[in-house]
Order: sequence, then C-alpha cells, then structure tokens
Amino acid sequence: MSKLDYYEVLGVSKGASGEEIKKAYRKKAVQYHPDKNPDNKSAEEKFKEVGEAYEVLSDEQKRAAYDSMGHAAFEAGGGGGFQGGAVDPFDLFNQVFSGGGGGGIFEQFFGGGERRDPSGAQRGSDLRYDMEIDFEEAVLGCEKKISITKLDECDTCDGSGASKGSGRKSCSTCGGQGQVVSQRGFFRMQQTCPNCEGQGTVLEKPCKSCRGGGRLEKKSKITLKVPEGVDTGTRLRSASNGEAGVRGGACGDLYVVLHVRPHEIFDRSEDDLICDVPISFVTAALGGELKVPTLSGSASIKIPAGTQSGTTFRLKGRGVKNLQGYGTGDLNVKVNVEVPARLDKEQKTKLKEFAELCGDDVNPQSKSFLEKAKVFFR
Repeated sequence: MSKLDYYEVLGVSKGASGEEIKKAYRKKAVQYHPDKNPDNKSAEEKFKEVGEAYEVLSDEQKRAAYDSMGHAAFEAGGGGGFQGGAVDPFDLFNQVFSGGGGGGIFEQFFGGGERRDPSGAQRGSDLRYDMEIDFEEAVLGCEKKISITKLDECDTCDGSGASKGSGRKSCSTCGGQGQVVSQRGFFRMQQTCPNCEGQGTVLEKPCKSCRGGGRLEKKSKITLKVPEGVDTGTRLRSASNGEAGVRGGACGDLYVVLHVRPHEIFDRSEDDLICDVPISFVTAALGGELKVPTLSGSASIKIPAGTQSGTTFRLKGRGVKNLQGYGTGDLNVKVNVEVPARLDKEQKTKLKEFAELCGDDVNPQSKSFLEKAKVFFR
C-alpha cells in the first residue's frame, strides 16, 4: 500500500520545471495507456500512478505541500488540505493531450486519430466507499469485510447483454456506421445513431435478466486488508472491485476512504502517540515506578523525585508504524500531578505540618518566580 515518490514515478528531479514535468508525464502516460497495453494490469496501475503524480506536481500549491511533508500532506492532519490523486486518470490524460483542441497529438500517439470503438470493451467506473475504523485498528492494522451494492457482470449472459444462442447484428438505422446523416436545406448534419448509440450493431435478442445491459446491481462482500499506520483520510485501493466493465471491459477499482474514531486515552501526532497520565503528589515528590498503557500492552517508566506536572517521558518505538515504511514513532507520556480533592481533618492537619516544615529550598520554582515578581507586590 506504500506510495512511491512522485518525482521517481515521473522520472524527474525535484528541481524540474513545470514544462519538464508535463513532458515527462506525456511520455509515461502514452507508454502505459490501457489502449496501448490491452489487458495489462501492471501497465494500468502505472498509468494511474503517473496520473496521480502529475496531478500533484503540476499544481504549485500541491507541489509545495508535497515537497514539505511528502504524502502526509494529502492525509488528515497533514496540513495541506489537498486530495492527492482525486482526478480520474483518464480525464487528466484527455485534459493534457486534447485540452487545447489539438486532436493531432491524440492522433500522433494512438494512430490515425480514431476514437475508441464505441462497440468495443469499456472499463467499469471506479467507486468510493467511506469506512469507519477504531483507533487501534488504524495503528495496528486489521482486516475488514465490507458489503457494497454495485454493477456486476450479469450471470445469465456472462456480460454480453445477449440471450443464449443470439448475438449482435448490424444496426438497420445507420447501416452499421454508428452515425446518421440528416439534410436540412443547405446544412448536412452527422450525429450519433440514436438506435445503436454509435456502436453500429444492436442485440438480436437482449438478455431478459439485464435487458441487454450486460450488468446487474448486486451486493458484493469484499475483504480489505488495512495496513498499520493509516489515519483519517487515507485512501486504500482495492483493485478490480469497482463496477464491472461493458462488453468484456476491465472492472474499475474500489477506493476506500478511512475515518478513524477517536480514542479515550490516546491521541496521535503523525507517527507519535500521546497519553496523559495522572500521578499522585507523593510519587511526583519522592519518585517511583509508574505503570502506563500502550496499544501493545503495558509498560513501566521511572519517575524521578521532584518530577513536575506536565513533564513528558518518551517511550521509543511504542508509537505508530510509518505508512511509507520510515520506522515507528514514539509514545509520549505526559504526567499530571493530581492535587487531592477531598481531605479529612487529620489529613489536613498533617498537610499543614508538612507545609510548615518546608522551607524556600523545597519549591525552587516558586522562590524564583517571587524574586522576579516582587516589584509588582510593592
């Protein structure tokens, strides 16, 4: 699930100009485009990767955030507020190659300027699923089962849309051309055939189950492996679990967006965990051993005598595993000295006796403060 460096994906240096980044994207996008690599899953994944990298690096604000914080800039708590890879890679490709109305570039790369055959296979749509998980599941990783309703291949016709024993025939309206021409005075107009929707063929006998669509809505159960270290906003891709393609096209992908529930004891700061633990006045004054919770069991820390409220103790490697594989964070235990809330008569007497025994040297911070502030008490 770890992401590659965006500059490495495009094969450019970190100081590359916007034009160099665009040129690198064009080269990579053409190399891995599904039309040039039919039924090649690896190429399709590469095509999506270069699209996501270009989307970030071609935008000045997103690039600056990425240079500063890496992939964390596009996750919850990263501070960037951006969504890396939010644009559909095919839409992005069309914007870059034909955004200026120049179909010539498209023709140069894909031969003759012909558009994708409307009667051919078409890839299914990607889907998004928002899922809540517990804090511990996000930190330690887990396996989740989700249920979604989506368009899947029709079992009756195996996705062809045709009844058993039948197939497709040439469209009688357009004569198999997929286009119809109409004449109005001096004007001659060509438009997509309304009968076959540009395919040039129609079903001889549509499947009764899916009515010729080749797909039906079904409930699917999917098992998703959540890696250690995810956080709110992390997107996990489940390959080929989106909608089914049309006429034998590849399935889309399912993108699961995570939302982590808050924890009663722990907070999180990037890869570090934070835990506030109360300690008694006696322990703070005399020192001792304190048992503290961690997400993988309990641990003990030594409290030195004279520990002040707010002191933080660090437990190395007891935090969150970095999602990109850059080690594990720490657990920061902040101790808060608890002042007794209810004292009986005897306890109050003893405490007063203790106070009388204490000289200025017992509370050096108070002595220092009073020295600095005495000018205000005149």
